[in-house]
Amino acid sequence: MTYQDRPTAPDRVISEKAQTDDAGPSAGREQDGSAEESVRVRSSGGAEFVVRLLRAERPDAPVALVVPAMGARARFYAPFARGLHQGGLHVAVTDLRGQGESTPVARRGVAYGYREMVDDDLPAVARAVSAAFPRSPVVLIGHSLGGQLALLSSATGLTGVHAVVLTAAGSVWWRGFGSVRGLRNLVGSQLFAVLATALGYWPGERLGFGGTQTTAVMRDWARQGRTGRYTLRGSDTDYEAALARLTLPVLAVGVDNDSLAPSGATDHLLQKIPAAPVSRWHYSETLAGNHRLDHFRWVRHSDGMSAYITDWISGTLATRQDDDAQQSTQPDPAGEGRPDEGED
Repeated sequence: MTYQDRPTAPDRVISEKAQTDDAGPSAGREQDGSAEESVRVRSSGGAEFVVRLLRAERPDAPVALVVPAMGARARFYAPFARGLHQGGLHVAVTDLRGQGESTPVARRGVAYGYREMVDDDLPAVARAVSAAFPRSPVVLIGHSLGGQLALLSSATGLTGVHAVVLTAAGSVWWRGFGSVRGLRNLVGSQLFAVLATALGYWPGERLGFGGTQTTAVMRDWARQGRTGRYTLRGSDTDYEAALARLTLPVLAVGVDNDSLAPSGATDHLLQKIPAAPVSRWHYSETLAGNHRLDHFRWVRHSDGMSAYITDWISGTLATRQDDDAQQSTQPDPAGEGRPDEGED
């Protein structure tokens, strides 16, 4: 899968409502012979995204919508997207707001945080993907911060997706990292937020962490690291309560040598979704062909992970469809929920 640095002219712009009559993607050509398409999506917050698509042979195959980590660009996930596609899934990949091909670019004077990404961006992209694949269930696959945002947006019911996969994702609450590393993370995250506030943005590409981000993103990140709770600037939504009500299937995948999302951090994130059916799996270097893995390096050697996720998605969605079908055909044994005949 290839990703261009700039959107091409034929890309369509899809409004926040993702109208199906304006959802036609433009097609390109991949080196391996599979067609890559792209759509441009505008969220209600005024941001624009280029969504890269790969179509599977089956029109009704599930769609894997990949949500990147903080500071990671969509094209970084090309090996992972290719593996999911070769497994028979439709695939969609896009940048987070302010990263890669998306706009507005994160810089001094630009104001957006987690709330805009959770409430505006992911729902708009998910609607556009559903419009591009109208016969297919959509599954969010979020890496690191992308996984946190995917859970938050799905918990509010705004995305309409059918399942969530977390890859190398966990809460950044400092206590999930052990005493020594946790204290270091706590101090570091608060200093990063202070520096971002003083500078008016976070120059992560120069400082080697997180990519260039807005002040609000870094303050939301630091707040969650300090308190353990998702309280998003500018929103009255109780995201913790929404997470507690989430009932979508969730798969959490850990990887070897992941110092940014260790098991304790993942544990804390998963504790927030007690009503969701959760599966956990670990991607080891042995499963990756003895390649070195860590929080980001797994993407380069993700064939084994993409195969497992593809199987999990197929099995989970099939089981869920069977359960829904059985529930819809079962009789109401006591006539509960139906008014008695003759009642006023």
